[in-house]
Amino acid sequence: SSEVLEAIENVIQGVLQSLAQNKAPVLTVANRRDWRNIEFKDSVGLQMIPGSTTKQIRSDCPQSARRFALTLKILSVIYKMVQSNTYATKRDIYYSDTLLFGSQSVVDQIINDISCMLKIPRRSLHVLSTTKGFVAGNLSYTEEDGTKVNCTCSATAVTVPSNVQGIKNLTSHAKFILIVEKDATFQRLLDDDFFNKVSPCIMITGRGIPDLNTRLLVRKLWDSFQIPVFTLMDADPHGVEIMCVYKYGSVSMSFEAHHLTVPSVKWLGLLPSDLERLNICKDALIPFTKQDENKLASIQKRPYIACQPLWKKELEIMAASKLKAEIQVLTSLSSDYLSRVYLPNKLQFGGWL
Repeated sequence: SSEVLEAIENVIQGVLQSLAQNKAPVLTVANRRDWRNIEFKDSVGLQMIPGSTTKQIRSDCPQSARRFALTLKILSVIYKMVQSNTYATKRDIYYSDTLLFGSQSVVDQIINDISCMLKIPRRSLHVLSTTKGFVAGNLSYTEEDGTKVNCTCSATAVTVPSNVQGIKNLTSHAKFILIVEKDATFQRLLDDDFFNKVSPCIMITGRGIPDLNTRLLVRKLWDSFQIPVFTLMDADPHGVEIMCVYKYGSVSMSFEAHHLTVPSVKWLGLLPSDLERLNICKDALIPFTKQDENKLASIQKRPYIACQPLWKKELEIMAASKLKAEIQVLTSLSSDYLSRVYLPNKLQFGGWL
């Protein structure tokens, strides 16, 4: 905590020095969303390069003066929380003054900018994210406050903990981790008792694009157990994008890649080639929108696709057909096809990429 306080004090000292010299104070933040600041490493995923380009948040410029003021405001909130050893969610910070901040996304972006600027993980800033992910299966652990959590015996999923770094005593006999894109599919597998029937496993869903805590938990489980990590996504550009976030990380959070990415993630399904192999009726597939085409084209250009020839091939199949499918399309074969046939076969015969 003293490191965090010192880092904030250094920023404020810079502001005061500028004022003392009659200069307009400026905050310098790395350009988090610029691909030119990102390098791709197989072992880490997308990470920010040391000498990345920066942008200035100026106090004397109408376009950025408000951003400057809000950044100082949130820095002061963080400083007080670290000093008093209290925590708040991003939502709490937004609701402390909704008129001032204007929207939740403004608060979220500024907190990520601060984390990147100070080179300190968000958790150490005493800012919690609201968790939306779920975990179920062969896993038990102790939370930071001593609460024992057992995911194995519950027929319902457990919410991903809000302080993943604080959990300890993780035990599991799981043979693999299965990341499921959607809540509905996750619930279906839970109802079918999938994680007990095939072989013991841990199932996780980020319910769409995963939040920070879900990504941290996947990484922690992989570090702890070193077991295979598979993904089950829709066969569409959005599903591929989500899988890439787990495996390679995201551009905007590349400064924290070392804690968040799991480069060993494998694509289990739903593969575009599966649709033909399983003779899925064309009527059950959904035509691409213009947005889908653009998203797929942008994914195909990313540096990590070049080193994944099998993924590349699947994306080419998708691009050629201009059709996408949700995992639920498998129910057109039979209601429990996913848990009874599709996943067991894939896992038994190595049907992943």
